[in-house]
Amino acid sequence: MGRLSTHVLDTTRGVPAAGIVVELWQIAGEGVIPIASATTNAEGRTDAPIVADGALKTGTYELRFGVRTYFKGEGLWDQVFVRFDIRDAAANYHIPLLVSPWSYTTYRGS
Repeated sequence: MGRLSTHVLDTTRGVPAAGIVVELWQIAGEGVIPIASATTNAEGRTDAPIVADGALKTGTYELRFGVRTYFKGEGLWDQVFVRFDIRDAAANYHIPLLVSPWSYTTYRGS
């Protein structure tokens, strides 16, 4: 069954980013629906997949990473939003975030 996971790396310090709140929202028409929330551990990962065990559905989603607290208010970002489509609910999706106080990038991992 499909699952969604993530991890966060602090590219300024070259370490995993612990303590970042990650929220998953489903985009529904003009609104958004909260689906799940987790916090990154010492390895920059959530302790479990954000969505697993067949709960993943096709549609448009958004991961919200609360980075302001992690960077102690330094830099530009409050939250980083990554919007993406789930086209195959049986597939595994891994969406990492590489972030600094002034830039970020993401990609579909494995």
